[in-house]
Amino acid sequence: MDKGRLDLHRFLGGHAETELSRIIETMANSAAIISQRIRQGALGGEMHAAVGVNTDGDTQKLLDIFADEAFERALGGCSVAALASEERDAVTAMKPDGAYLVALDPLDGSSNIEVNMTIGTVFSVLLAPVGVPLVRAFLQPGHKQCAAGIVLYGPQTQMIFTTGAGTHVATLDPTSGEFIITQPHLTIPEGKHEFAINMSNSRHWPDPVKAYVDDILMGAEGPRRHDFNMRWVASMVADVYRVLVRGGIYLYPDDARPGYAKGRLHLLYEANPVAFLIEQAGGLAIDGVNRILDLDLTDLHQRTPLIFGATDKVEVARSYFLDGHRSAARAPLFGRRGLWRVS
Repeated sequence: MDKGRLDLHRFLGGHAETELSRIIETMANSAAIISQRIRQGALGGEMHAAVGVNTDGDTQKLLDIFADEAFERALGGCSVAALASEERDAVTAMKPDGAYLVALDPLDGSSNIEVNMTIGTVFSVLLAPVGVPLVRAFLQPGHKQCAAGIVLYGPQTQMIFTTGAGTHVATLDPTSGEFIITQPHLTIPEGKHEFAINMSNSRHWPDPVKAYVDDILMGAEGPRRHDFNMRWVASMVADVYRVLVRGGIYLYPDDARPGYAKGRLHLLYEANPVAFLIEQAGGLAIDGVNRILDLDLTDLHQRTPLIFGATDKVEVARSYFLDGHRSAARAPLFGRRGLWRVS
């Protein structure tokens, strides 16, 4: 390896204990295998073909199962007591004396497989408490996480991870198969004017979200006094990385549709690891009011609303929930009245 480059193995040697480092490296090695399979596209078979449904009733694709099984096989060589996955109804027991628990969404954004868009993996690592039943062992608040990360399978394959000492980016070198640290200690820039939300659901949003977005859409003439750009990939990992690199805000609120009353993203293996990454990069992640990493977990597949991004943007969004905008009235000329704040 080029002596001027810092690979993931050497970087982790200075940032995490041995067993935790091994888990993160194992996740990276498995991601490299999955990345290679994704790059084959249709030449490797119809990996976007539906093969069943998961515990939430979402369609499972062949690539979902491929990724889930790849991570399970690889983690079997680590000190992992149990695995929880979006693709599994129940916890999978692994090593009885394992020191850690791993929770993951093996393939985030799998609805985008066939259209050649960025998809990814989300994972969380927790300490395995001694003498606690496995399901209950996973029900720890997000601030107890030892490590978390996302992997993007896009034009580049990248792993963005944290062990509680900053958020770091490693990029897969396709020639050597190594992950190289390309951006240590990533920090979310403030003052950027981008937002990500699925506008097609606007009629179902709670009033604070409607008011917040209405004020944004008024641009420089409105209370926010800036023109905003909207970005929405519909693959959360891609939106997470854009926010980490460019700032702004991402919103996936609860809404009035059946099955969305408590939000749509899973707290254990989606919202918590993302919130850990965001906070370690200087940002903020909330459910509208409360810090994501402080929320109580009562179920493996528990859902939550999720708003994250640069602290300046997220604090303004939170103010819409705190200042009575649930019942905001329509103004005849300017739509829904919002808060006259600038940020």
